Amino acid sequence: MDNCLFCKIIRGEIPSTKVYEDENVFAFRDINPQAPVHVLVVPKKHYKNVSECAAADPALAGEILKKCAQIAQSEGLLGGFRLITNNGPDACQSVEHMHVHILGGAKLTDKMG
Repeated sequence: MDNCLFCKIIRGEIPSTKVYEDENVFAFRDINPQAPVHVLVVPKKHYKNVSECAAADPALAGEILKKCAQIAQSEGLLGGFRLITNNGPDACQSVEHMHVHILGGAKLTDKMG
């Protein structure tokens, strides 16, 4: 997608602080962190949300979860971490490119929203 914010980040057209990259997945630090560690993990192939990704490529959806766990470990989140993915407007998805937030680095609140 030419106009997608995350596609532009993946292509290097918009700067980011890269945490991880392989042939299918790109991870970078959130510019507005909600926790001491806040990393976004995105597929390089554009899917508008997790539902679309899971339906079109369930293996990639599983690979993204595996990478999230590996990134969390490499970020030192040994006491735990939270994964969040927003799917659609009612969930306040702000960028229509499937992405998973990794949050951690401190005791998180019980509140999910």
